[in-house]
Amino acid sequence: MKENLVLNTLKKTIENSKSKYYHYPVAAVLECNDGTIYSGVNIETSSPQAGICAERCALFYALANGYTKDQFKKISILNQTENIITPCFICRQALNDYCNSDLEIVSYNVNGESKTFRLQDLCSESFGEDQLK
Repeated sequence: MKENLVLNTLKKTIENSKSKYYHYPVAAVLECNDGTIYSGVNIETSSPQAGICAERCALFYALANGYTKDQFKKISILNQTENIITPCFICRQALNDYCNSDLEIVSYNVNGESKTFRLQDLCSESFGEDQLK
């Protein structure tokens, strides 16, 4: 998916964010190798732990539709500040559990500036499936 198309999709998707409590809208687009995309937004609740981040929303949507870790190419995120953000640690854990370590993570700010990360760089000493054996 071309960068302009991703950014336009993120800008449209972020309008669906439910962020009335903390006022921090975020959108995510998870791209699969076959070109399918899954969008997600953060959905806040009055009890913070009952909500969901945009990254997990998109990931869980893809998983619920039968996609697996070998089918995920890239996840892009957008927030409405000038900051370049990274997924929170709960999202990093979910991505670590259900995506390959070379997953590309592209973060955009409100100005359209971006920075690219790899999951393995954000989760270099992560806890995962291997530790449960």
